[in-house]
Amino acid sequence: MAGIADFLDSLIGGFALICFCFAVGSLFWGLFVLRPWQHEAGYTPALLDRTVKLLYVGGFALAGAQLFKVILKIWLMAAVLDKWPFPEFAETTQFIGGIVRALLTVGLACYCRFILSKNPASKQYWQTACLVALPMIISGAWLVHAAGRFDNPVVLMGLTVIHQLGAAAWIGGVFHLVNIWIMRSQSKIAPELWPLLLKRFSHFGMASVGVILLTGLPMAFQYIDSWNGFIGTGYGNLLMVKIVLLGLALSLAWLNKTAVQDYFATRNSHTLTYRLPYYIEAESLVLITLLFTAASLASQPPAIDIPNLTASWQEVISMFAPQIPRIASPTHQDLIAGEAGRVAIIGQVPSEAATAWSDYNHNISGIFLTTMSLFAMLSYIRLPASLSGLERYLAYCTRYWPIGFVGMGIFLFFRSDAETWPLGPIGFWESTFNNGEVLQHRIATLLVFTLGVLELIARLPKNQNSKMPYFFPILAAFGGLMLLTHSHVGFQAKSAFLIQVGHTFMGVLSLILACGRWLELKLDKPGKDIAGFISVAAMFQIGLVLMFYREPLY
Repeated sequence: MAGIADFLDSLIGGFALICFCFAVGSLFWGLFVLRPWQHEAGYTPALLDRTVKLLYVGGFALAGAQLFKVILKIWLMAAVLDKWPFPEFAETTQFIGGIVRALLTVGLACYCRFILSKNPASKQYWQTACLVALPMIISGAWLVHAAGRFDNPVVLMGLTVIHQLGAAAWIGGVFHLVNIWIMRSQSKIAPELWPLLLKRFSHFGMASVGVILLTGLPMAFQYIDSWNGFIGTGYGNLLMVKIVLLGLALSLAWLNKTAVQDYFATRNSHTLTYRLPYYIEAESLVLITLLFTAASLASQPPAIDIPNLTASWQEVISMFAPQIPRIASPTHQDLIAGEAGRVAIIGQVPSEAATAWSDYNHNISGIFLTTMSLFAMLSYIRLPASLSGLERYLAYCTRYWPIGFVGMGIFLFFRSDAETWPLGPIGFWESTFNNGEVLQHRIATLLVFTLGVLELIARLPKNQNSKMPYFFPILAAFGGLMLLTHSHVGFQAKSAFLIQVGHTFMGVLSLILACGRWLELKLDKPGKDIAGFISVAAMFQIGLVLMFYREPLY
């Protein structure tokens, strides 16, 4: 069961950050964007009720997530130490801080549920809610990296809290924009509120991003002391992913801002109605993934603390160098023979057979993906007249290329974790629930197979106008999230980190794949075709990473 606890621990942190953005972000939204006490035309009771509800539901969920994190840590320590961790654990900052924050969050949620919800248009009650939230926000300072530092801890704790507030203001506001669009689509608010609130949030969002950058930069320089620390450690690698995701989110935010400016200049609502809501949905997807990445980053030791475990930038770049794919696998007997030395607690001996087995799995998976994506790309290219006779024969390949996911899922089911069932001696349930990495591999295999089956069903003519096609981007985004939270061990060996680099890069590409496909389904032309091609191009890049994969043997 330790495997499940370890896996959940990497996910619950991201969920807690989402809840924090709902709770604290809703406060900022009410105070600075919605401003319900101004009684704007179209401020319906349903809008005010929904706004406050998102606040207190986020608060209750955050309290539950915080308590669950404490329980998970108890579970993990009991499994690893084989003893009950109390009373020692009760004296730690993690336990005391976690319990205190959960209780303070419950207090905030109760105030909003039973008092603010009865007076949602009162400025005084909103300001009081902000004061009630203040102790909960400050208490989070004892649950971050800075609390354990010897150099400048107070400054770093303060910067971290402000950084979290900036993120909550921006991301929580984006969540509320999605809510506003849903309510507008359901005719629960006046249509003119949509551009009004978009314009207000545009300025507020820019200020929030400024706070994020101004607080994030000094923290980055404090935790990373060299270029190799940025490139060659788990902390630096995940920080780089955060920067890339931030860039993606800001690109979508720029499209939103441009659309709002165009509307108020021309009063043409086409982009504001038929494109911008879907940009915001894609931005939400990116920001949710960014929060899970931030949670994984919080579990990593700062690069400045692990100089002896840092890889050089040349070693990192070499992980992406083109290689001839391995298309021959060692025997299962050779693999099992080397397992004892590879997994030994002391004096581990790398197994060449295990490395070759892993390379083969990754390279064949890459061949699956590159082939599928090439067929997918053909569906966006108009063939010249001289090759028009091929269109009929290519139609089935370009439409039903997702069958490759089904074959890839079956392949991985038998090849992943070959020391376990069905090929190895370790039972299915024993390996699944006692090894977090095996559990993630099993989920990924099921995800790939399910994604292929659902997308094939969605491409049947009778289902193309149904909701079935939306399963693809949702599952692809979940797959990217798993890659970004995959086996991030704190003080890991350099070889383990170099393996992690490829996973995180593929996680970012999976998110681009998901967002591109989502926008393809939502947008009109020409944006729809551009987004679709970007999506399959990202899948092609994932295939290349897998096809050139080589596991470091040291």
